[in-house]
Amino acid sequence: MEANVAAHVRLVAEACNRGARLVLFPELSLTGYELTAFKVPAGAGQPSPGSQPSPWLTESDPRLHPLQDVCARTRTVAVVGAGWREADQTPRLASLIVGCDGSVKPVFKTRLHGPERELFVPGSGPAVLDVDGWRVAFAVCADAAHPAHAGAAAEAEADVYAVSALYTRGEELRLGLHLGARSMDHRMFGLLANLGGETPLGPSCGLSGAWGPDGAALVRVAGTGTEVAMVSLDWSRLGAYRSSTGA
Repeated sequence: MEANVAAHVRLVAEACNRGARLVLFPELSLTGYELTAFKVPAGAGQPSPGSQPSPWLTESDPRLHPLQDVCARTRTVAVVGAGWREADQTPRLASLIVGCDGSVKPVFKTRLHGPERELFVPGSGPAVLDVDGWRVAFAVCADAAHPAHAGAAAEAEADVYAVSALYTRGEELRLGLHLGARSMDHRMFGLLANLGGETPLGPSCGLSGAWGPDGAALVRVAGTGTEVAMVSLDWSRLGAYRSSTGA
């Protein structure tokens, strides 16, 4: 966890230096998609000296302080993936929105699948956050596979649908169709951050990027390792497709 937080801090600083205001990371980016690590009983308490630290994060967890500090220092919003326990110990598969004031707001994956259902409690739908006047809705992986999730984001007047995900090799077409369709159907910009490298589900297919409100890809990375992809969103492009003549 500590090593991954440090890597996130470096990437937030790099993205900020390149002009980013919102930095989106993949699903479970602070741990990797290592679900067996989350099989820790609720209320197990702090690990004993020399044992493996818990992968679960909670409110005011000191391990998040470096991320909170870099976001506050750079006035940048970061979205990171983690396992989260609420105050009542409810386990969630979460995206943590670290605000430019250092605050942490967890939002939860709605469409759990496979072993996730044994470990986490699903959320109730997309959360929407204002970033520099843009309304950004957040999704986690399989959420984007279900049109109703993006539909709820659109009903909440989202301008951007930001997806933290894991798509593996062989799912390249599925990835493109999901993000292109959600963006085009609801005239939103789509953003996707995909986990890179090897995972327990297989090797990543990469292809993190951004899609326009016409469903066309704006930016897509070719690699499957660590990479920063930048995209500038244009209000006029959004407005053209949302107008009566451009619908």
